[in-house]
Amino acid sequence: MHMWRLGDRKIPEGITVDGGSDWFLLNRKFVEYVTFSSDDLVTKMKRFYSYTLLPAESFFHTVLENSPHCNSMVDNNLRITNWNRKLGCKCQYKNIVDWCGCSPNDFKPADFHRFQQTTRPTFFARKFEAVVNQEIIGQLDYYLYGNYPSGTPGLRSYWENVYDEPDGIHSISDIALTMYHSFSRLGLRRAEASFHADRDNSCRYYPMGHPVSVHLYFLADHFQGLLVKHHATNLGASKLETLETWVMPKKVFKVASPPSDFGRLQYSEIGTEWDAKERIFRNFGGLMGPMDEPIGMQKWGKGPNVTVTIIWVDPVNVIAATYDILIESSAEFTHYKPPLNLPLRAGVWTVKILHHWVPVAETKFLVSPVTFSNKQPIRQDETLKLHGGPPNNAYMEQSFQSLNPVLSIPLNAAHVEQAKKNAALIGSKLENWVDSLVGSVWSAVDICSTGPTSCPVMQACSQTSWSSLSPDPKSELGPVKPDGRLR
Repeated sequence: MHMWRLGDRKIPEGITVDGGSDWFLLNRKFVEYVTFSSDDLVTKMKRFYSYTLLPAESFFHTVLENSPHCNSMVDNNLRITNWNRKLGCKCQYKNIVDWCGCSPNDFKPADFHRFQQTTRPTFFARKFEAVVNQEIIGQLDYYLYGNYPSGTPGLRSYWENVYDEPDGIHSISDIALTMYHSFSRLGLRRAEASFHADRDNSCRYYPMGHPVSVHLYFLADHFQGLLVKHHATNLGASKLETLETWVMPKKVFKVASPPSDFGRLQYSEIGTEWDAKERIFRNFGGLMGPMDEPIGMQKWGKGPNVTVTIIWVDPVNVIAATYDILIESSAEFTHYKPPLNLPLRAGVWTVKILHHWVPVAETKFLVSPVTFSNKQPIRQDETLKLHGGPPNNAYMEQSFQSLNPVLSIPLNAAHVEQAKKNAALIGSKLENWVDSLVGSVWSAVDICSTGPTSCPVMQACSQTSWSSLSPDPKSELGPVKPDGRLR
């Protein structure tokens, strides 16, 4: 963005200049006045604010206070905003405009007392985000409308759609499309393993077409995985059915055995789209491909200042990066994105955490091969470029190969050779490789049918507690009651 100062301007004389939030309510009479009036106040103010930065933060306030409608002004934005400038607002300075996109934090249960204050009227609050915390929304709903009847389903569940067929597959990345397809195939294998009987194909399926929809699924404010709705042909009846598969990530964080005496580390995770303000990865499930740039996050308990060593190991035991982090006594989270050369070698990576070179814990993450390039089946020349890692295994300018024997991380020639063969795979063999990798870090928990099915033991999605088609009464909207309430 570029801005130029065009010259000096004079504020019209005889008026009181006011300003404030760009969140406000305007009644109809005042909106008509601002829109249609040709009196001097409105005309001059429109001219003055035509070249003003962020005019919404003072234009309406100033016009209202100096207009015949001034008696209708309520000098209170009627809103509670959950600002926590220590998180996510590092670039804000008092003497300049905030260009860093600083925004309020999401409310959590510990903030509930703020809604009960009586010092000033409040009708609005921000921000709420169910993927961060749904419990506070339930608390506030109960506070305003009372509790739901006992046994009401879905109260602690939350579903968020991240892809729907009308969006078109070009709205998602190649890696997402790759993994959604793999999740669908894992679901069909789950159905066959759980429901299939000898000499009966009524619960065996063949995948058809692209995924229909994908939802994030949360229960009690914990991410439970992804729900992928997909088409498949029932091999017993030769009919097309629509199914939904629930896949959940496996636990990949592991404390060293025997455990070290270092007790500050609580958890470590690798992902992309790290939100420092809410301290979560926005890429739920961590779907990553060879051209992604992963970030390492660690969560700490209180304790003395310490320095830990972080080591990133690729699927064939090439040490891609190592660095030290000073963990101050008050630190809760640390995160760092090592500047790795791309593409990353496809496969399961390991990130080790050491204290005084003694293992503390490790976590794993998948860099999945891709089966699509620009939403078309990938060609072999593209797989060779994407899946074999950077040239000469050089993830950084510095080589860390001398650390392999020190850390007992041997380079295995057979594994390296197999990785080269895998990098050349295409078609069904590539899909099988993807599925084996995805299956090592994800589980197909359950599968259901969205409509008629020839599999006699397949449950209906509407009868499950987890499906995106299962009951969710808290999301139902009905007519507003005479007292203005929804319930």
